[in-house]
Amino acid sequence: MTEEGKPDAQLFHLLSSLLHEVEALTNQEEVELRSKIETLGLEVTKVPQQSTKQLNELEIAKELDRLSAKLDDVDEMISTTMASDPQVQSLLSGTADLWMPVITATSEERRKFAASTGDTTTETDGEPSK
Repeated sequence: MTEEGKPDAQLFHLLSSLLHEVEALTNQEEVELRSKIETLGLEVTKVPQQSTKQLNELEIAKELDRLSAKLDDVDEMISTTMASDPQVQSLLSGTADLWMPVITATSEERRKFAASTGDTTTETDGEPSK
């Protein structure tokens, strides 16, 4: 996540900068928010393990439904927050070029992100791939 040219690195650099500004303005350390940003960073950079088992159509449909529900929840949270706070709307709109490529990346694009940094941590075991 240290390469400035990578979309995820740009996003997390922005988030860290914003968090630093908030901490400076409030004169309080935001431990919980910092932890959430770090956790999100780890999730975003995970490379899905290539499946060795073949999923049947029903399993694929269930997984797609589960992921779709998660996306709906995120969309609702973002929409609600944007509607209630014009600053959030302005911030998200102004930085979409940084965060959209990260959250919409396909598994193949995530593998390319990871390959460019040499990070080969897999999603299931948390250990470097061999």
